[in-house]
Amino acid sequence: MKKKSKKYLQALELIEKGKAYTKEEAVELVKKTSTSKFDGSVEVAIKLNLDTRKSDQQLRGAIVLPNGTGKTKRVLVVSKTDQAKVAKDAGADFVGDMDMIEKIEKENWLDFDVIIATPEMMPMLGKLGKILGPRGLMPNPKTGTVTTDVKKAIDDIKKGRVEYRTDSYGNIHTIIGKVSFDADKLVGNLDAVVDVVMKSKPSTVKGQYLKNISVSATMGPGIKIDLSSFDK
Repeated sequence: MKKKSKKYLQALELIEKGKAYTKEEAVELVKKTSTSKFDGSVEVAIKLNLDTRKSDQQLRGAIVLPNGTGKTKRVLVVSKTDQAKVAKDAGADFVGDMDMIEKIEKENWLDFDVIIATPEMMPMLGKLGKILGPRGLMPNPKTGTVTTDVKKAIDDIKKGRVEYRTDSYGNIHTIIGKVSFDADKLVGNLDAVVDVVMKSKPSTVKGQYLKNISVSATMGPGIKIDLSSFDK
């Protein structure tokens, strides 16, 4: 087991064991307990009462955070339609069609963060599943990255779109900003994520849907949030 650093242990002392904090308190604690020298990301972990063996209980989607992510994402657009020109005008970092697909395949080129594709390119991109799939880079209609409206997709990503999906245990992990963000901006982003997850509740779920929420910095301890914090 990896030994915790002195800074991490000091940060841990700021958190009362077993306590669930209000979302405002939790966000303030995240800022105080980040142990990285760089401006770390703030992440939320949401535990849901889902049976992910059932296809209708596998959540996946994307949300544009109201206060952005604090990150600049490099966007690759793959299209053979007029959307390629639209992509260039909209600020895509890389645009192409088969040339880009071959570059990824032959050179293992991955100098981008998101791929947006128009539908006609998906059969060719599908052949790169072993390269793109494990890295979470395969475009998907559920997250808005397979689309005929490339401009909107690029705008959303540049504004601060984040993807979310359940893992096999029913957990969702996603970024809600940077440690340097004002606390109210982090709370606003957190509220937006929880709201979209709540609205995505499958009709087949029985019992309590939302089981646990915690936040943490990239290099910091998890801080549990009192679920009643999100009651409207």
